[in-house]
Amino acid sequence: MRRNIKIIISLIAAVFAATMIFVIVVNLHIVSFSRKYMFDSTAELAASLKSEVQAVVVLGARVYADGTPCAMLKDRLDAGLMVIEEGITKKILLTGDHGTKGYDEVNSMKNYTLDAGLTKEMVYLDHAGFSTYDSMVRAARIFEITDAVISTQEFHLYRAIYIARKNGVEAWGIKADLRNYPKSEMTRYTVREWLARTKDFIYIHILGKEPVFLGEIIPISGDSSLT
Repeated sequence: MRRNIKIIISLIAAVFAATMIFVIVVNLHIVSFSRKYMFDSTAELAASLKSEVQAVVVLGARVYADGTPCAMLKDRLDAGLMVIEEGITKKILLTGDHGTKGYDEVNSMKNYTLDAGLTKEMVYLDHAGFSTYDSMVRAARIFEITDAVISTQEFHLYRAIYIARKNGVEAWGIKADLRNYPKSEMTRYTVREWLARTKDFIYIHILGKEPVFLGEIIPISGDSSLT
């Protein structure tokens, strides 16, 4: 009986160790892969690009009950606007969670960009960006984006670029870290991101997971009002 217990404990320990090694290797791979496509400023980004890209993709985050974007989302939107001001693109794809009538990241993001001076023709909306994975896969398959700049914080950018490029999008990233965020918040996001990178790696390379929704194709080259 004791021998069986020892064997079971040894197997559990081996599985745990193998899982931890897998998580570490996947994270190191994604960070190493994506780092070379990330930029601290729009000036550096513009200097490295050969031509204008189709769009800047701004990834959603929490909005408050009154529609105000949280600090991280505001910075993502501001960084996306800077990409347009730099002349890198003329279009912006706002992708986030609008799964219920009571919670709407996307229209809050739209209102923010319109208030900042963008025209409706420049702004495209993805209401089914329920996750980073869904947002990037849909950017490729629904909006037919083949090259883009992604705007989000550095910790998040590694995964977004990786998913995009593995789905055929020639993606670059602008770091939207425009302020210092609370340490407790960043610790939580960092731990969650390690797990999320591993999950999305499995989605891409093992499961071939589809987004929650696909639907009709709305090319980024077409009419933004359709979104």
